[in-house]
Amino acid sequence: MNNDQPQSQSDVWANWLLHERFADDPSHERTLRAEIAQYADRVLDAAQLAPGMTLVDVGTGDGLVAFRAIDRIGPSLRVVLTDISASLLQHSESIAIQRGVRDQCTFLQCSAEALNDIPGESVDVVTTRAVLAYLPDKIAVLREFRRILKPGGRVSIAEPIRRDEAFEANSLKKFVDAHPTGSDDRFFRLLHRWRATQFPDTEESISSNPMTNFSERDLVRYALDTGFTDIHMEFHIDVGRSQLATWNLVLKSSPFPWAPSLEKLLSEQFTPEERQFFEQVFRPRVDSGQLFGAERIAYLSARKPL
Repeated sequence: MNNDQPQSQSDVWANWLLHERFADDPSHERTLRAEIAQYADRVLDAAQLAPGMTLVDVGTGDGLVAFRAIDRIGPSLRVVLTDISASLLQHSESIAIQRGVRDQCTFLQCSAEALNDIPGESVDVVTTRAVLAYLPDKIAVLREFRRILKPGGRVSIAEPIRRDEAFEANSLKKFVDAHPTGSDDRFFRLLHRWRATQFPDTEESISSNPMTNFSERDLVRYALDTGFTDIHMEFHIDVGRSQLATWNLVLKSSPFPWAPSLEKLLSEQFTPEERQFFEQVFRPRVDSGQLFGAERIAYLSARKPL
């Protein structure tokens, strides 16, 4: 969840996070939620929570990390859930009420760089999942985490590393730019039109986009620069068959709220003949299970010095 956006934009994130990312497909939602839960569990494994602690889950989204932490530790854990989106905080609070854990939770609407309502050196653990990746000043965020942590407190985060996807979009752009319109490589021109709605495709835009201008090693450097110690990084790359196993899912899904679905793109930016040609070439790969994808997730944990 991007914690550096105006409320109107954060509500776009809320709509995507709670609805659009599942492409209105219950089976896909179950699969995706199970995968996301594994990411959250890795974050909590490294957090080293214990009874009686206070956890701050920054950019909580739908509260997944926070509620799984309560499930692990029990009623003595106090959890502060922060997000820039009022809609997401309301959603998370309703879940807390349903689970009977509302009295363990505090909900704060704020940005990740300004956790002003949380006193310095007052919490034991800070967690995030897919938050720093969308914020321009990652060091400022980590400084704020360090400020609120008690001496010896821990930070544990999971962040998607999107540079490879951007480099692929850039390579595709260079390829199509080198081939004139009307060549036999027409499909790649249409493919690039789609990919460019999802990832920056020039070297300049890659280096300026908060989502793509850092690597897992940069996260380690940011943690060092902000004074953390006992830093541990695990970079996981998992390549397998795409979760978008049907043409309908490919059409309706979107990796980010600002990226139009392929269905919308085909309707608004492709001619009828281009739509037919693109589907004729691409759909057989989907229907035959030949569509593969890669997940690249950096897991970082660190400690504030005593």
